[in-house]
Amino acid sequence: MTDQIAAVSLTEPMAQLATKLGESFEEFGFAIVTDHGIDTALIERAEDMSRAFFALPEEVKRAYFIAGGGGARGYTPFKTEVAKGYDKKDLKEFWHVGRTLPAGDPLEAYMQPNIWPDEIAGFQETFETLYAEFEKAGARILTAIAIHLGLAPDWFDPTIEKGNSVMRLLHYPPIENADGAVRAAPHGDINTITLLLGAEEAGLELLSQKGEWIPVQPPKNALAVNIGDMLSRLTNDRLRSTIHQVRNPVGEAATRSRYSMPFFLHFRPDFRIETLPSCIDDAHPDQYPDSLTAHDFLAIRLKEIGLM
Repeated sequence: MTDQIAAVSLTEPMAQLATKLGESFEEFGFAIVTDHGIDTALIERAEDMSRAFFALPEEVKRAYFIAGGGGARGYTPFKTEVAKGYDKKDLKEFWHVGRTLPAGDPLEAYMQPNIWPDEIAGFQETFETLYAEFEKAGARILTAIAIHLGLAPDWFDPTIEKGNSVMRLLHYPPIENADGAVRAAPHGDINTITLLLGAEEAGLELLSQKGEWIPVQPPKNALAVNIGDMLSRLTNDRLRSTIHQVRNPVGEAATRSRYSMPFFLHFRPDFRIETLPSCIDDAHPDQYPDSLTAHDFLAIRLKEIGLM
C-alpha cells in the first residue's frame, strides 16, 4: 500500500497505472494525474471564460439561475450549496454544464437541456469540447480501476455511456479577515469519480484514515482525481470516497478569488448500483445490501446538500 497520494501519468502502461491508481484510491481515495490528454490551450481558454462569466454583474448571472432545477444546469448563486450534515452554506458560486442529448433520447427524462450565457462568445463550443475531453480521460481512469478490481478492462464502459456527468465552473470569491476559513465544508462527492482542474491553488485537503488533513496540490494543469460515493458504494468501500474540504489559505492568498473546474463523472441514470460480488467476503460483508439506481441515489443526495 502506498504511503502517499500517487502521482501518475495516463501514458503509463495500463497494468502499472492500474496498480498505482488502485492502491492510492484504496488508501486515500485520491490520486494526481498528469498527461491526461486535455489540451493546455483548451484549459486556458476555459479558465479565461470562467473568470469572465463570474465577473459579470450579479443580476446578469442570476438571469441564468433555474429555480427548482436542483442546480443541474446554468448558474447557482453564492452560498446556496451546503455540505451534508452542515448548516453553514459553502462560500462559492458555480455554473453547471451537462450532457447534450439528441432530441427524443429516452434519457431526456433525467437530464435537463444545457443553457449558455449570451455575454461570452465561444462559451458553448469551448465547454462542450472540454466536457468531451474530460470524459475521455475519465474513461481511461475507469479502465485502470476495472483492472485493479479484477474486472474486464471495459467493464465500466456501458455504465457511463450517456452518463449524467456534470462539469462545474467554480468560483470562491475573496474573503477578508478569514484566514483558514472553510470555503467548502468537509464532504464526499456524490458521483463515480471526480476529475478536478485548478487544484494547484492551495486549499484542497483530504481527511486521511488517521484523521489528519492532507493537502492535495497537483502541478498546474494536472488533475486531482478522487473516488465518489457511487463508486465507493459499488465496491463496498474498497475504493474510498474520502472526505475533503477547501480551506481558505492564509496571508495574501486569502483575499484572492479561487477558481477550479471539477468534472463529476456519473453512471448513466438507469444503472443499478449493486455491490460487486468480488468486493464481498467474510472480512468485508456487504455494507449496501439494498441496490438502487444512480438516478435515485443522486436525488437523495441532492436533497441532502440543499440543491433540491
